[in-house]
Amino acid sequence: MSRSKSVLTQLLQIFPQWRPQMYFKASLTALSHAMEDQVLAGSEEPLVIASFQRERFYRQEAQRYRRIAQKSNQVYVLAAPETDFKHRSGDYEAVAFDCEDTLTQEWHLIVLGKSYSSCLICQEKITAQTKAITTAMDNNRRFEGIWTFDRQVTEQAANILLKTILDYRPELEEKIQKARDQYKLPNQFKGDTPQQKDIDNTTWDVTNNNPDPFVQRLVTYLQAGQYKLIKANRSLADKEHKERLINSVTTAIRLSLDPDEILQIAVQKLGEGLGVCRCLVYRCKETDPTATIEHEFLNEGIHSIKGQTWPLRHNPLFQEVVELRDALTIDNAINDPRVIKGKEETTSSEQSLQILVNRCSILSWMLVPIFYRGRLLGMLELHHCGPKPITWKEEDVALVNAIATQIGVALIQAEAYANLQDLNEQLEALDRTRSNLVAITGHELRTPLSTIQVCLESLASEPDMSPELRQVMLNTALQDAERMRKLVQDFLTLSQLESGRVEWNIEALNLHECVELSLSNVRARHKDTQLPDIENLVKEELPLVKADGEWLVEVLAKLLDNACKFTSEEGKITIEVSSHSRNHIEVTVADTGRGIEPKRLETVFDRFYQEEGALRRSTGGTGLGLAICRQIVRGWGGKIWAESQGKDHGSQFHFTVPIYLDQIPTQPSNQSIARSYRSKQKARGKRRK
Repeated sequence: MSRSKSVLTQLLQIFPQWRPQMYFKASLTALSHAMEDQVLAGSEEPLVIASFQRERFYRQEAQRYRRIAQKSNQVYVLAAPETDFKHRSGDYEAVAFDCEDTLTQEWHLIVLGKSYSSCLICQEKITAQTKAITTAMDNNRRFEGIWTFDRQVTEQAANILLKTILDYRPELEEKIQKARDQYKLPNQFKGDTPQQKDIDNTTWDVTNNNPDPFVQRLVTYLQAGQYKLIKANRSLADKEHKERLINSVTTAIRLSLDPDEILQIAVQKLGEGLGVCRCLVYRCKETDPTATIEHEFLNEGIHSIKGQTWPLRHNPLFQEVVELRDALTIDNAINDPRVIKGKEETTSSEQSLQILVNRCSILSWMLVPIFYRGRLLGMLELHHCGPKPITWKEEDVALVNAIATQIGVALIQAEAYANLQDLNEQLEALDRTRSNLVAITGHELRTPLSTIQVCLESLASEPDMSPELRQVMLNTALQDAERMRKLVQDFLTLSQLESGRVEWNIEALNLHECVELSLSNVRARHKDTQLPDIENLVKEELPLVKADGEWLVEVLAKLLDNACKFTSEEGKITIEVSSHSRNHIEVTVADTGRGIEPKRLETVFDRFYQEEGALRRSTGGTGLGLAICRQIVRGWGGKIWAESQGKDHGSQFHFTVPIYLDQIPTQPSNQSIARSYRSKQKARGKRRK
């Protein structure tokens, strides 16, 4: 059996003039004990009806009610059973009501004697806020109800509860009837309600129903004390929530060394913890004109702005935060003078703050900078989108500031880790370079030095050597000396290019003449060797290119040397140009030689790269030529890359040269380029000696 209407609701229907008041559990406990003590201290035999929400609450008062039962034989105790509470008659009548009955949410105590009366009729008030607050302190539970000495109200409340008792325990009908007769209650136990006519014609005296002034003052004191406890408890709960939020954000971001993951975790937890409509974070510097929103938290029903460009340079709010180096809050962005002023001063090409506020539905705004040792790393923004503006609390600003500080530390740690990884990779590369250098040096320098030493010793120790053999010895020593010179020259050239110590002499050049000069240079150096067929397809009518003539010829010569090295005498090498842009010309040196495996097309430009290994190759060279070409091409802002279908399918090396777009100057002649190239080569050789 369960009931849908509470006792309080039924009582207020009978007495519509009454207004319920709010009570805390601590106050109700004090009032109940005062009413019970009145029974224990008196000599009358009153009617006592007590309704407990649960059996566990009844057990705390069981001893008192055994003593009260010694004063009167009309004592009724109601409770929802949990263990052994059940219907029984003994010292007093026990009534076990259903757990679904509305009585589980009510607190009632009725004392009705011949010379005095009092009743306490209350219903628990449960909301999401009070439920969260009362979790820590049971005394903070709130009840809404009536506490009065009025006899008529007490009689009607007793009638309602006696009817409920009779519904659960009909065998008590005779005892309840005796109570009605003894205390002169209206005969209403059969389910009949009081005649509404009689109620309407009754003038209830509500002016003299106030309890004793001393008791009223005591209750007021208890209520005030309980309000203070609730306020203190709420403050502690807020502090605990903020500390938990800071700790959770700190713990989460410290577990990652990825900047993007750190920012996403921080914005997600902060947005969830504060319950804002939108929370976003972006990386930026003080001088950045704009920023891109890459990390955001959205509440339900709020549209995303992820990926959008956020104005910074023409954003007065951002500039104010940077200048103050502190958080900035706006309670009402629509009426804020900075937003309105920003709209008036913004040109048509700039995005006004007013447009930004309307597009993103921002009503209240908080901007918190992420600093680390005076360096701006990014910005945290919190948006409230409605329906009404809010006032940002100081504790919320302090909380976001604390989280911004943690984000700054985490970002610096992530950057330090990334820099450490880069440094480790550089150290590994240097270690490989050192190993290759030792190997190359040991192989490339020791072998020709040994040959030169043998030749010179032979010439010095054998004066009777024939002139023909003496000439062979001299030629061999000279060839190996030249081989050593090239190796040292390549080392120094690459070092000079990588360190940025090259003085570029950019001029307008005829590409056809530069190709011819490089071909002449290659043929001169290989005059005693049968070269593959080399075909120059570069036309003379091409536009002038903008580069350093010496280094352009150097690139072409090294690419041709590389093609000749890996192409047989029966093969073919072609040089041609194409234009896919009005600003650059693409030069291609293609051969029909050995080819390159596709997975090695990037590594061929690394220092000391040798397809067969540095110490077991079948072709000469140091493995520095293509690395030098890459540095030269990058020097004039071009690109260089290789293409090949694989082994025995030949290879193509491409690089780009910018076109000279200014007024066409007098073209330098082939002879002037050659003289400049040779003079610079000689000067570099002297410096290196």
